[in-house]
Parts: sequence; structure tokens; C-alpha cells
Amino acid sequence: MSDPEPGLDSEQLGAYFALMEVSSLLHYAVEEHLRADGDLSYVQFQILARLVDAPGGRLRMTDLADGVVYSRSGLTYQAGLLDKRGLITRSPSPDDERSVIVAVTGAGRDLVARVLPGHVDSIRRLLFDAMTDGDLAALGDVLGRVRAHMRASPPRSAKPRTGRGQGGSTG
Repeated sequence: MSDPEPGLDSEQLGAYFALMEVSSLLHYAVEEHLRADGDLSYVQFQILARLVDAPGGRLRMTDLADGVVYSRSGLTYQAGLLDKRGLITRSPSPDDERSVIVAVTGAGRDLVARVLPGHVDSIRRLLFDAMTDGDLAALGDVLGRVRAHMRASPPRSAKPRTGRGQGGSTG
């Protein structure tokens, strides 16, 4: 029987707790702003923002799900709420009847344009104002490597799907 892995040392534990606390504080503040200014959850904002940035404002639901780390069923539910509000549309893909195409509407674009300045201000004020240019470059480098490492074996909800039309309900 092999020895169990040793626990985290104090430096690792401190970095982990700092990352979790910063992430929670930032997420809370951003979500509070999005709810107040746009009646949006953070995941709903992510959906809209990704669609606004997508070519033609459209993505397959599976491609949208692959970029947003959220359960596929939860993402489908959130998309349904946005659809009911007239912020997106969902329709069958012309290429594969099992795929769903999600498109941002004019109202969705307008809402993103309305909440984006406050969103950017919150991120700048809470995260970036406390950093030097060197800190920002180092953070971007470190988090980029960690993200790539984590995406190499992501949780099921974040794994890109292979093949056309797999997964039924979301895509």
C-alpha cells in the first residue's frame, strides 16, 4: 500500500484560500451588479456575452456549453429563461436536427451593452486596481497555465464533445 500524498504546505494552503476568497468576492460583486442593472445571473451574462462575441451572434448550444463551465442541464435551463425574456432565440440546426442553434437578439445585445460598463468597472476596481503591470502579466501567465492544465482533464460539464450531435438535450 502506498503512502498517502502529503497535505498542502502552508504556502500552498495560503495561496489556495486566497484564490478561493478572491474568486468568491469578485463573483459576488459581479453577480450583485448584474442582478441590479440587468436582472441577470452571472451565467446568463456569460451566455449573452459569448453570443455577442460569436460570429453572427450565433453558436451551437454544445459549443456554448463547452465554453461556460456549468452543467449542461443548468445551461439549458438558463438559456430557456433568456429565451422567455426575448434575449436569445433557440432553433434546430439546419445541419443536424439534434443540434440547437442559440442566437442573441437585439434586446440581448442592448442589455449586454447596458450592463457591460458597470461590469468592467467592477472588475477593474476590485481586481485590477490592486495590481501593477507586472502583477497582471504574472497573474495572466499563471492562470493561463493552470487553466490549460485543468482543461486537459475537465469535469464532464466542461469537456468538449466529439462528433456531431452527441448529447441530445443541449445540443
